[in-house]
Amino acid sequence: MLPSYLQSTLDASFQQALIATVLANFGFAVTIVPAGLLSDRFGRRPVMLTGAVLVAVLAVPLLNLLQDPGVSLTVKGAAVWGAGAVVGLMAGPGPAMLAELFPTNVRYTGLGLAYALSNAVFSGCAGLIITETIERTGSVDIPAYYAAATCTVSVLALAWTPRAVTGRGGSLEAGDPLVKDAKGKAS
Repeated sequence: MLPSYLQSTLDASFQQALIATVLANFGFAVTIVPAGLLSDRFGRRPVMLTGAVLVAVLAVPLLNLLQDPGVSLTVKGAAVWGAGAVVGLMAGPGPAMLAELFPTNVRYTGLGLAYALSNAVFSGCAGLIITETIERTGSVDIPAYYAAATCTVSVLALAWTPRAVTGRGGSLEAGDPLVKDAKGKAS
């Protein structure tokens, strides 16, 4: 979505659009592991809330920065990298939190369905929804509004997620082969 939007709406060249995508993906990739480690130490909820709130608050200003022809390409590149890094704050702890939401006897099914459905609804339809909304409204800020709205939904969902799931550790149950006793044997 990002490369075609940058080219068609913001008049970026094909090369600039691809570089922006690489920078965003690099920022994303760099923060995933540190975000996961932070969530192991401080809990899933605080790290994911930080990412979701930052996207909700910064989406419109960052898009406006990209739209401003007076801003240098270096600053725009740093902004795109930063946007990817912020999304990485949610991607690092996300899979672990999803796994912790479900008891072990339905964990893979629950995780698979939750992940697939959320991606189908929020990501899979994003291009269609954003493109149609831009056509109907004429507003080129729609991608930022969409990102802010979906992250606002994430903030609300995280607020109601059971603390046992989003705290440090996890929700592994006794008898789970991943739960080890002091001697390293499965309980």
